[in-house]
Amino acid sequence: MSKSMKAMQATRAIFRSVCIALLLLTCHRLSAQNAEHRVRNIVLVHGAWADGSGWKGVYDILIKDGYNVSIVQEPETSFKDDVAATKRVLAQQDGPCILVAHSYGGAVITEAGTDPSVAGLVYIAAHMPDAGENEADDGKRFPSDLSRSGAIKKTADGFTYLDPTQFHEYFAADLPVEQAAFMARSQVLNAADNFKAVITTAAWRSKPSWMLVATRDRTINPDLERWYASRAKSHQVEVSGASHAVYVSRPKEVAALIEEAASHAR
Repeated sequence: MSKSMKAMQATRAIFRSVCIALLLLTCHRLSAQNAEHRVRNIVLVHGAWADGSGWKGVYDILIKDGYNVSIVQEPETSFKDDVAATKRVLAQQDGPCILVAHSYGGAVITEAGTDPSVAGLVYIAAHMPDAGENEADDGKRFPSDLSRSGAIKKTADGFTYLDPTQFHEYFAADLPVEQAAFMARSQVLNAADNFKAVITTAAWRSKPSWMLVATRDRTINPDLERWYASRAKSHQVEVSGASHAVYVSRPKEVAALIEEAASHAR
């Protein structure tokens, strides 16, 4: 091989090395920019007959991935109190946030999500009423197995709870029996009137939204979740075989959708 050919090959090798280095540098910069521009604050809101501890698996993933996570503990004594509790946590955020809710909490974030700090809304097997609507009436569009079961009980002073012997079947069928039993015995009683609270302004009308549909949900009909998502033009994903307690049983899928929202909301 002549000296000129060897020199040409050496030049090409150097050129390829430089191109690869530049490509890697560009990818690194784009990755850093994406990380820099994502919303870093996440606020999680639980639903009826539950508390914030159910978010532990999702919380652990989000914290590991570098997010700042806050969990709202709604008293469930009134819809107004639950919205106020959510806004109290939103006021503590140091920048834009993604507001996430499960179940009844969807109505709460629909009302509270008009707060300026909220950049996007994520509904996890949740209700998503419009202004002038309430979740009790919306539920009649696609009745759930739970609504027809008689498993919802009411106390003398007007608070609802799920019959502990039926909690696993209707709320958390894809969780171990022992875990569902603990959740049933530690459930937070929810004021019955909360389900009839009328939304004044629906945050999803002006902010991007995401919906996770639990395909084996027996508390909220999956078709209602799909209908909500279609009406709101939400980014929608489905988790096959998941129960209503999908936020507990499938934390990876739930966290992935939240992170998607955080990467795309502005």
